[in-house]
Amino acid sequence: MPSHRFDVLAMGDAIVDVIATCDDDFLRTHDLPKGSMQLLEPEAADQLYAAMGSARETSGGSAANSMAGLAAMGARAAFIGQVAGDQLGSIFAHDMRALGVAFDTPPIDAGLPTGRCLILVTPDAQRTMNTCPGASHRLAPDALDEALIRDSAVLMLEGYLFGPELPRAAQLRAVEIAHAAGNQVAFTLSESVCLAGRKDGFMGLIESGGVDLLFANQDEVCQLTGAADLDGALASLGRHVPTLIVTRGAAGATAVEAGERTDHPAVPVQQLVDTTGAGDLFAAGVLAARTKGYGIDRQLLTGAIAAAEVISHFGARPLADLKELVKL
Repeated sequence: MPSHRFDVLAMGDAIVDVIATCDDDFLRTHDLPKGSMQLLEPEAADQLYAAMGSARETSGGSAANSMAGLAAMGARAAFIGQVAGDQLGSIFAHDMRALGVAFDTPPIDAGLPTGRCLILVTPDAQRTMNTCPGASHRLAPDALDEALIRDSAVLMLEGYLFGPELPRAAQLRAVEIAHAAGNQVAFTLSESVCLAGRKDGFMGLIESGGVDLLFANQDEVCQLTGAADLDGALASLGRHVPTLIVTRGAAGATAVEAGERTDHPAVPVQQLVDTTGAGDLFAAGVLAARTKGYGIDRQLLTGAIAAAEVISHFGARPLADLKELVKL
């Protein structure tokens, strides 16, 4: 493989996470199903934000979290995502760069605020996510840095950004550029809510050979394929994706690569605090090990270690020394 400036370049929602704790009554009062993810318009997001308790604001978004994890493990990471020229946009850009992630997408003035995700964490560590995409869904093909895509060994895309027409076109153009350069494309389904109305688009990309590595959880692959169980979903998707990795919560993760199945247990944690970012950091661990040439067993182990670290505290970004924990 030719040398690249970056190990992984991600395209995804440029979102600022606003994280606060709440009780179950708060969720019921605001008609928020526990553990769900829903999209909000700016006005509804303002109302919920005003009702939330004390919160912390950090750069977030699924693929952006993965890049933060990769950088923490010593990988060379970059990110493409759209922010507005407002305070939250400045927070996002500063946070990403401070973490060692290259981020140079210019802000836009489109009358939309920088995206935000209002995350409510209940005492049982479940997170309920309420996302206002804002400017992030205005990412256009002409915002792409094509040289950056060619100079990254892996392009990672997220399902959250695949629905709206404009950023979907940007993602598909990025796939063309990456594959023309001989680079790999990883794709994460992100959340089962992303599948509604997008199955045909996802499957079209997968069946056309656009995805080299697919990340999903067990519910997502069953919904995507219509399979009754994990085995059926693996058989269906395994025909089209060279590497398929499915997370199964406390049961660990399963990979199918070159027709061979590998199961790996989850790494136990002393105390489960907040599941926000578990899948994002798992993907980061897999990609960090993969880009260093490790096999699938070590990739799954590294992902499990990174996921275990992030669910042991609040927030979707690592607090411990991940580089020391994973020892790549």
